[in-house]
Amino acid sequence: MGTVITWWGHATCTVEDSGVRILTDPVFVRRLAHLRRRLGPVPPPEAGVADAVLVSHLHSDHLHLRSLARLAPGTRLILPRDAVRSVPGLRRLDARRNPAGLRITEVGAGDEVEIGPVRVRAVPALHDGRRLPVGPHRSPALGYVITGETRTYFAGDTGLFDTMAESVGPVDVALLPVGGWGPHLGPEHLDAGRAAQALARLAPRAAVPVHYGTYWPIGFDGVRPHEFYAPGDEFVRKAARLAPEVAVHLLRHGESTRPEAVR
Repeated sequence: MGTVITWWGHATCTVEDSGVRILTDPVFVRRLAHLRRRLGPVPPPEAGVADAVLVSHLHSDHLHLRSLARLAPGTRLILPRDAVRSVPGLRRLDARRNPAGLRITEVGAGDEVEIGPVRVRAVPALHDGRRLPVGPHRSPALGYVITGETRTYFAGDTGLFDTMAESVGPVDVALLPVGGWGPHLGPEHLDAGRAAQALARLAPRAAVPVHYGTYWPIGFDGVRPHEFYAPGDEFVRKAARLAPEVAVHLLRHGESTRPEAVR
């Protein structure tokens, strides 16, 4: 059957594996606070069709309540531990309180959740996991490894850290952030160069760059535009130098790929 990965923009992807659809960090809006979607259409309704949804951390461009509210009732929602306590708006989406809500499961690094024939394992990430700007330090940022026919690593948002390869383990496909939503990236992020270093450490068969070229601050169109447009192509070039054995699939918004990744 194979695995199909669709990139909808930013960190929002659909991973189809073994007949299971898993959606990551869904953001289905044209405007998000001070950010505007500059490239790619807003994902169509079918993007929200999923058996399970993974949220990597509590920042509003990854945990977006209005987008989560568009999911079908009963969808499995996997969140970092203590997310509901940190983000009270999640309570309205919890099936335990709302019959039309979502089935929420909170996890920490090392925890595993089975979704039919697919297993999802939470792994560490190096990133501020708080609900900014004033959230408490309760919920760690996470990545996830989705294991079915293929082992797919969704990094969420992370910096490069020494134990990344050990923590993630062997994977076939890596969905790696290579940029951001503004003209500056902090140290707890991957830019194209650091993402290529991560790729060399992880050594998957294939990679898809994400988390770039979608949202940008309103009024910042002319501020360091290369930071918006260039990260995908830069990652392709730097990956070819640091991890030449990895096939990089550079997708447009809404485009899908079947990475050839065999265990």
